[in-house]
Amino acid sequence: MQVLNGKEVSQATLEKVRENTRRFESQYGRKPGLAVILVGVDPASEVYVRNKVKTCEETGFKSFHHAMAHDHTPKKLEDLVAKLNNDKNVDGILLQLPLPKGYDKDYYTNLIAPKKDVDGLGFESQGRLWAGKPNAIPCTPKGVMRILDYYKIACEGKSAVVIGRSEIVGKPMAQLLMNANATVTICHSKTPDINVYTKDADIVVVAAGKARFFGKENFKKDSVVIDVGMHRQEIDGKTKLCGDVRYEELDGHLAAATPVPGGVGPMTIAMLMENTLELARLHQK
Repeated sequence: MQVLNGKEVSQATLEKVRENTRRFESQYGRKPGLAVILVGVDPASEVYVRNKVKTCEETGFKSFHHAMAHDHTPKKLEDLVAKLNNDKNVDGILLQLPLPKGYDKDYYTNLIAPKKDVDGLGFESQGRLWAGKPNAIPCTPKGVMRILDYYKIACEGKSAVVIGRSEIVGKPMAQLLMNANATVTICHSKTPDINVYTKDADIVVVAAGKARFFGKENFKKDSVVIDVGMHRQEIDGKTKLCGDVRYEELDGHLAAATPVPGGVGPMTIAMLMENTLELARLHQK
């Protein structure tokens, strides 16, 4: 089984982004800027934000980190987004999810100006993706497609299944696979027998949000499995990162698969950097 190493792909991607960022700065006299907003206290989100800010600075971007830990209100968040929308130094705005209770995700993501919606989650951004005219493609699905492309796994004419229908992964993932000329089925919690679809698929993208739920019995032999899941679970007496798939079962059964960690995870941040640079170029037109 071929291991689809997302860390390797992300490093190659980030090196290219760094090179193009130097060219951008030389041409326009400024650095691309990414603003990250964290509302409330969530240890996992704090780690994700730190990683994003660190990568941002290593890539040569300006980073604007806005942490609203305890002193936050809906009005303050609205005012901050409005301020960032009008800041010419900010090319992309990322609102770290999940938001605290009482905050409507759709409302606040749609306050972000479409040309600064770096994660492509606003309604206009979703519509532009389905129309084939995106400003920014959602980072995780874009990262999955980059892995497939890097390892020369063709989607055209293939049967693909996406498990999960979220706006962040499942729905945009299905659209990108369709754009690549795959025949796509979306499965979810109400699908009566997922095996009917997964065992007939050439490519399966698993974003179910269930730790180690799927094993080799769920997939066709010599198929390709991309595991988007990320969980912390006690395995063999130790707390480890794992995905939605029992990866250790797959060797000898699948043609290729992503591990967790080291698969899709690193690609999400790499695509965030790439999207920020693309939006910066858009703002210079």
